[in-house]
Amino acid sequence: MRAVRYHEHGDADVLQVDDVERPTPDRDEILVEIRAASVNRVDVLFRAGQYGDLPLPTIPGGDGAGFVEEVGADVEEFEPGDRVFLSGMDRADGGTFAEYAAVPAEKVAHLPGDVSWTVGAAIGNVGATAWTALEELAGIQAGDRVLIHGGSGGVGHLAVQIAAHSGAEVIATAGTDAARDRLRDLGATTVLDYDSDALADEILTATDGAGVDTVLDHRLEEYLSLDLEVVAEGGQIISTMGHIPETNGRPFYNKEVSIRPLKMDNHPVRRPVLDRLARLLRQDALTAVVAETYSFDTAARAHQEILAGGYVGKLVVTP
Repeated sequence: MRAVRYHEHGDADVLQVDDVERPTPDRDEILVEIRAASVNRVDVLFRAGQYGDLPLPTIPGGDGAGFVEEVGADVEEFEPGDRVFLSGMDRADGGTFAEYAAVPAEKVAHLPGDVSWTVGAAIGNVGATAWTALEELAGIQAGDRVLIHGGSGGVGHLAVQIAAHSGAEVIATAGTDAARDRLRDLGATTVLDYDSDALADEILTATDGAGVDTVLDHRLEEYLSLDLEVVAEGGQIISTMGHIPETNGRPFYNKEVSIRPLKMDNHPVRRPVLDRLARLLRQDALTAVVAETYSFDTAARAHQEILAGGYVGKLVVTP
């Protein structure tokens, strides 16, 4: 089969298309014929040697969508021909930038028949992250005020939709007029420019001075001080990336604010979350915005574009 691999760490040009042996699923795995796989920022970090220690050569990609080709002896929930999407591939065993991938059944769910392969691929990892952060950790409820930093990003634009579907008042940030318009279409009540010098005041104005109940932050080093200024008393900050920087501890005590870090490696069983995302897909309450699609032969461009940014949603690679 054809697969994108890198044999050494480095820039995007270390990616190449190789002919490799098709994997055989273990007893608890599914062999998926990959029709699309999404590009995640962590893929770039792995490739550059800045995150994790994977054996080389490595096939990148942690989520995707396709047909079930074969099931392991212990798998009962799926059968050949099923449409599926997946999240949380173990990159040490091979990723989804390949024509076939052997995937643990606990990381797979059925993909609704009217959902495209590219949307299914784009929703796996970021959708699971957004759902786990907002629904499982934060426990958002109707009427809550939720601030989502970087709402046009992969996790961000899914989080906007999940929070809006839960009945929350969603305040999101984005860097361009086009991105802000798109986030309003996806359910955000208020969308602000994250480069604004008056961002904290604008958030407080949008909440009539009450502040937000939950903050979803992916750049805690940059935004923690602002988060503490705009979060309401007893509020919470969910951090999907970044280290907790040193800061004046008084706001934590005065407002009794909690910070909850989220590391998705600690949530390896993905099927229950993917099933919930599939339900939202069937209800037309959720979608993934696919900004651009690349082939295996142009996968290096996808890795370059994810660092350049400036788009809404996700980048996807197809065989």
